[in-house]
Amino acid sequence: MRHLVISAVLVAALGGCTWVKMAPGGAAVKVVAAGQDMSACEKRGEVSVSVRDRLGPYERNDIKVRDELETLARNEAPGLNADTVQPKAEPDDGEQRFLAFRCRGAAPAAARAGTAATDGTAETYPIED
Repeated sequence: MRHLVISAVLVAALGGCTWVKMAPGGAAVKVVAAGQDMSACEKRGEVSVSVRDRLGPYERNDIKVRDELETLARNEAPGLNADTVQPKAEPDDGEQRFLAFRCRGAAPAAARAGTAATDGTAETYPIED
């Protein structure tokens, strides 16, 4: 019984940890919402990223997993000469695919129009240090 309690405490403590760190080039990469019009940008390729979404029988926090997948995609984008990533699909079993774009200062269509999302979604932007 004591081992079970120690294991549960260890998994709970590790479940909140973030192992993925932002690379220097990744901090400048923007993330846009899935389905957003990116016709003003040049498609540079696709990025496939994955993280552990489970620790043994315990599932990790979905928000942490999504955040780490996004960070990994942002870290990979500079290697494709891209400055923007867009989720291609929802995460599945700790894996996700992103489209990579080079916008060269061109704002995606929704941002150019200056309108907020009306479909109940929210856009996220990196916080500058």
